[in-house]
Amino acid sequence: MKKIIVVLTVILASVSIQAQNLNTFFTKADAFFKANVTNGKVAYDNIHKDPTQLNELLKIAEGITVNKSDAKNYQAFWINAYNLSVIKGLIDKYPTKSPLDHAGFFDKAKHSLAGKSITLNDIEHKLLRAQFNDARFHFVLVCGAVGCPPLINKAYLPNSLNAQLEAQTKKAINGNFIAVNAKKNRVQVSQIMEWYKEDFTMNGKSEIDFINKYRTEKLEGKWKVGYFPYNWTINKQ
Repeated sequence: MKKIIVVLTVILASVSIQAQNLNTFFTKADAFFKANVTNGKVAYDNIHKDPTQLNELLKIAEGITVNKSDAKNYQAFWINAYNLSVIKGLIDKYPTKSPLDHAGFFDKAKHSLAGKSITLNDIEHKLLRAQFNDARFHFVLVCGAVGCPPLINKAYLPNSLNAQLEAQTKKAINGNFIAVNAKKNRVQVSQIMEWYKEDFTMNGKSEIDFINKYRTEKLEGKWKVGYFPYNWTINKQ
């Protein structure tokens, strides 16, 4: 009986420590984004001069444990971890004009996160897209370029994650993510919708159906969809 109590005590203590670490990560991530992001642009110059805050935050992220069964904590952690790791990757190469100037930036360079040695593409495609059928991830995972949806100046948090996903998707769909030519019934959208068309056309829906779900001014009738070139210039202040 005593052994059982000891084991349970150890397990509960471990769970408590992990919860504290995750809360600390979210709190510090929120402070970092507030200090270094304005209107979707990142203060790379300032971070490069003093990367202490970023490095400490990623050190915490290295020891985090999350499980997809706890979906909100899991998703919020990996979204923030992705965005922070993009910034870290660019800072390590700074000064730079674009993440694409560095071979393997997304698919070869490894980041130590949650006990894993993992690439940015692995986070996006294996840990998030493959586990959850949610196209809204494309509006919160920020690749460090102007063509990406804008980075917000706060952390994504488990308790507000759904509202944040909704808000960023609506902002993009009603903003410069798309351009409407009503005279020609033609809509141009970001290449994100071309690259990941399957995410935006799940369950027999069309790209226009997805757009209309979030767009204030609905696109009525038949529309031709085109894609405008992606701007890979670094999203710096």
